[in-house]
Amino acid sequence: MGIDPGTNYMGYGVLEVEGRTVRSVVLGEIDLHKVSDPYAKLRYIFERVGSLIEQYNPREVALESPFFGENVQSMLKLGRAQGVAMAAALSRDRQVFEYAPMRIKQAITGRGSATKEQVASIVCRTLQVDEPPKRLDATDGMAVALCHYYMVSSPIHQALADERAKGLGGGKKGATKGGSKSWAKFLAEHPDREIKG
Repeated sequence: MGIDPGTNYMGYGVLEVEGRTVRSVVLGEIDLHKVSDPYAKLRYIFERVGSLIEQYNPREVALESPFFGENVQSMLKLGRAQGVAMAAALSRDRQVFEYAPMRIKQAITGRGSATKEQVASIVCRTLQVDEPPKRLDATDGMAVALCHYYMVSSPIHQALADERAKGLGGGKKGATKGGSKSWAKFLAEHPDREIKG
């Protein structure tokens, strides 16, 4: 399941994976703009994301991580919305992954600077969605799910998927027992990553 957090609309998409076959189960958006009280909005996000998880039973939930912008208040509101969606997934024992907006666009289109319309077009074509949704929030949510699928299914990207959720010190290895590594061990395993000079 992929989620594109928002404060007015929160996009989501659920993928079904069978072997190498991927299909769209559902894509849509949670309409939040009518909920004026900020705390009621957070509760509504928690309840709706929770009910979607219970309805579609995804194994994993991927979210777009907040981007850094000029407006601190907007970033704070977006971060709260993302955190509540994340808490809804974690409270239902789902593994959570985060991807930067640029990484999602790059995974879908090959360019980190792609527009929302370009992302939507490729998502719909890839998943053979006959009738694209009216709002781009839904395809943005599905793009997060598709990005996660690409990251965890490709050996080339496996190392990147293992280092997810940097802000929380997470990642597959960080989320499991014995997952933390010392810098010395990391450098011994990846000598090409050390910058000397």
